[in-house]
Amino acid sequence: MRPLFHPARGDLELATILHALSDDNRLRVIKRLHEHGELYCGAIEIDIPKSTLSHHLKVLRESGLIHTRMEGTLRYTSLRRDDLQARFPGLLDTILPLVSTS
Repeated sequence: MRPLFHPARGDLELATILHALSDDNRLRVIKRLHEHGELYCGAIEIDIPKSTLSHHLKVLRESGLIHTRMEGTLRYTSLRRDDLQARFPGLLDTILPLVSTS
């Protein structure tokens, strides 16, 4: 299996991140990760098909919002909180309180 793409901290672009955050399902994924920390994909629990969730996770990962690591057959996902805070201070703190998880 080839390694997953994660942009370097210095390569994070605000326009790409804002695009990734422009979808309600992706916002709900970010909110769940904020509330629960690292989760494997099946534990994210938003009411969409697996294939759609996979697509949204890829968009979030390639934008630099999340990090995904493999452990056996599971993929664990977490927010790149430190990288985002270093590159765009206050971004998550501004957006997360506004996101509904329903």
